Amino acid sequence: MLLRLLFAPITGIGWIAEQIQEHADAELDDKENLGKRLLALQLAFDMGEIPEKEFEIQEEELLLAIQALEDEARAAANAEDE
Repeated sequence: MLLRLLFAPITGIGWIAEQIQEHADAELDDKENLGKRLLALQLAFDMGEIPEKEFEIQEEELLLAIQALEDEARAAANAEDE
């Protein structure tokens, strides 16, 4: 019991670090997937598979999603600094 109390802060810090890492990995995966979708969209447009108007709509949605992830990551980093 005493050892558990002594190591609680270390265990807690380790848990927090794991949570931060999982969150960062998820964000990177999301951003990577959005980037791949954007590339696939560009290729489809270049090959004439989708019209320009549809390309522009989907491109804007993907770019906004990427921007939102970046803003979220920046906000989280600023919160950690404070």
